[in-house]
Amino acid sequence: MEHRHEINASPKLRLAAALFCGFFGFLGVHRFYAGKIGTGILMILTVGGLGVWTFIDFIFIVLGKFRDKEGRLVTRWID
Repeated sequence: MEHRHEINASPKLRLAAALFCGFFGFLGVHRFYAGKIGTGILMILTVGGLGVWTFIDFIFIVLGKFRDKEGRLVTRWID
């Protein structure tokens, strides 16, 4: 049985987003993965907000507070 907070969870995986952010965060790969194309492009142009934006996103991903383009929380670590 699904928990109520998982009903509106994103189909994207938190582990994948965390790895993308950790290794390629300065290119916004985790944002492209979550469907956030516009902010992904901004991250490329600003080199991840000079690293600050990447660091903040990584913290949000690890804490389960990162959202996909539909506004759903990316909460599942694995399938």
